[in-house]
Amino acid sequence: MRKTLGWLLSLVVLIGTMGAAGFTAQAATAAGPNAVTDIKDEILAVPGMSLIEEKPYPGYRFFVLNYEQPVDHRNPSKGTFKQRITLLHKDVSRPTVFFTSGYNVNTNPRRSEPTTIVDGNQVSLEYRFFTPSRPDPANWANLNIWQAASDQHRLFTALKKIYKKNWLATGGSKGGMTATYYERFYPRDMDGVVAYVAPNDVVNKEDSAYDRFFNKVGTKECRDKLNAVQREALVRREPLEAKYAAAAAENGWTFNTVGSLDKAFEAVVLDYVWAFWQYSLLADCTSIPTAASASDQEIWDSVDAISGFSAYADQGVEAYTPYYYQAGTQLGSPDIKQPHLGGLSRYGYQPPRNFVPREIPMTFQPGVMADVDNWVKNNANQMLFVYGQNDPWGAEPFHLGYTVRDSYVMIAPGANHGANVSKLQEGEKALATQKILQWAGVAPAAALADAGRAKPLAKPDAQLDQKDREREPQLRP
Repeated sequence: MRKTLGWLLSLVVLIGTMGAAGFTAQAATAAGPNAVTDIKDEILAVPGMSLIEEKPYPGYRFFVLNYEQPVDHRNPSKGTFKQRITLLHKDVSRPTVFFTSGYNVNTNPRRSEPTTIVDGNQVSLEYRFFTPSRPDPANWANLNIWQAASDQHRLFTALKKIYKKNWLATGGSKGGMTATYYERFYPRDMDGVVAYVAPNDVVNKEDSAYDRFFNKVGTKECRDKLNAVQREALVRREPLEAKYAAAAAENGWTFNTVGSLDKAFEAVVLDYVWAFWQYSLLADCTSIPTAASASDQEIWDSVDAISGFSAYADQGVEAYTPYYYQAGTQLGSPDIKQPHLGGLSRYGYQPPRNFVPREIPMTFQPGVMADVDNWVKNNANQMLFVYGQNDPWGAEPFHLGYTVRDSYVMIAPGANHGANVSKLQEGEKALATQKILQWAGVAPAAALADAGRAKPLAKPDAQLDQKDREREPQLRP
């Protein structure tokens, strides 16, 4: 009898324990996963993930993190390096946007346009070899588009276990190129790609498209005005180089990588017209001085404001060595004819090799960009390319063939290198917004039925949505 009562008592205790556990599990499920485990703890539980800092921001959690990556994804035994990332966390129930600038990561809270449209989370990745995300020692042969795409793939695979809803890849300029290359090598990762102003230099030695662009962009009046200032800067090389030498002495600029102050001066001047159209609008032509009557100081100020005389000093090129290396090994770089300069140019458009320290070996790999171009042209699926009508980098864009699926190329009229969905014509803006929402899996029924009713889901935020434009010479997209 005692044995029977003991067995019954044990059964009651067991059932009660199971019931309590079930109740706790149900309560946790109802409250959502974050009720049990803080999102920071979930993220830091990812193998290789470590916290640099958390910065508060209303409505979000924002983390600056390091993620341990293989130096060589084909041979992980060759060691690892820490790659810096940021995470703007909204909610695990929202879609996630995978953003890269193609350069350094911004460690302040920022939100790309697709993130605003889908009201989602955003993971931002620093491109490998941009400091501090550089292996030590640095084997530069491991800096290529496949290794960078594999960085993204590995990080996505790790975070997808937490952020299980749809993912979109995005980026502007070199970031748009990066998003495209990622899709080419890992087409099953993302649910959609939004690539802004992404150059597509298919054949590095054939750059006539850029010459045609500069012959027709804007108005003849504006083109002539810019060309005249550029030419005048070379005519006045001696007094302007004296100013350059004084500025270099004042700021501590040196010119060991490019080779001389004279070569750096000409590189800045030859960037002038390109840089104007890259970052300015046709209306800004009114601020360009009239070359014939301008003083040396006015010519200097205009070139400095648009091209930046610090750009090709060692202190300017050093941070961008990884970009120049890639331009000279895989991405290609434009070379344009500027007949209005006559015989005033001593060096022409200087190649990326001139902006990379000589101890770093470089060999160009023809066919890499052609491979990507061919893949996009024939296999693009749920990809959107946005370009600016007056952006020089759009002179060689990505094109779509007949076999692509649900993919688009759109051009924002009058826009420069800052072109985005909001600057498209109304019909295309509505369609682009609808597609981004649809690919992210959050399109309201009304927006699916009528693209004209597709609107960004997040409220505007002046701080989160600001664009951080780096000062870039022409050779950096």
